[in-house]
Amino acid sequence: MLSLMEVQMSLPSRPTVWLQDNRLVVVSVDPDRRHLRLRGAQDACSDLQCGQDTVVVADEDTTPGLDALGPGDIVKLESSGGSTRIVVLRRAWEEYASPEL
Repeated sequence: MLSLMEVQMSLPSRPTVWLQDNRLVVVSVDPDRRHLRLRGAQDACSDLQCGQDTVVVADEDTTPGLDALGPGDIVKLESSGGSTRIVVLRRAWEEYASPEL
């Protein structure tokens, strides 16, 4: 079991900045080719070729294909043991419906 001190040391010193730097916006998705284009915090785009072990995790479901993603979705990437999890943080329609805008 982790102590409170160990947990505090593992947290980023500025969680808001860390979250903004690690969230990505889906620009385009090609599920057939298993290809994603993502835009990061600095507005730079990156292309990601997803392997067969890549899964998409959303509130609704966890799926092995990229069909669950759409342009404008906000995601983060998690890697573990060679596999990649794409975690949907916020759907595009939620972003545009938000009163924060």
